[in-house]
Amino acid sequence: MHDLARRIRDAGNAIQELRDPLVAGEPWPLSETWGTEPEADWGPPELLGHVDEMLPYWVDELERVLAGERAAAVPFGRIASDASRLARIDADRHRPIGDLLDDIAGGIERAGAFADRLSSGDAQRLGLHPSRGEITVGDSIERLLTGHLEDHVEQLRSILTRRPA
Repeated sequence: MHDLARRIRDAGNAIQELRDPLVAGEPWPLSETWGTEPEADWGPPELLGHVDEMLPYWVDELERVLAGERAAAVPFGRIASDASRLARIDADRHRPIGDLLDDIAGGIERAGAFADRLSSGDAQRLGLHPSRGEITVGDSIERLLTGHLEDHVEQLRSILTRRPA
């Protein structure tokens, strides 16, 4: 799990390294289609709002799996169209980028510490996700936190590369 924790922290550091151009780009236009529509187009406010809301959400959900009964997969998680998820992204995308980045730094530290402290037994605990089905805590960290964060770092870099000076 230490490798996943390192990757979470590396992705967090990569996001923080983009702070200057992200803050300098304010005010970023808010996307008109930012939900789960196929044509949704997220800019930095939506991406960072999503990262800010997803970090504590998934850590809380995986902690719930660990606290649940060992005899069966513990139901956890949500799907992308979850109303509370979309409401939180909508609220966060109106916040200053620097504030979001500060909150994300705390979320990264918490997620990295969570992954670091897991035993191999913890990593093998089963959760039951509404769309992914049975999935271990370790695989959930890879898919829902680590890989997810790394994808968003690349999205942010791509947006900054395309933005005219």
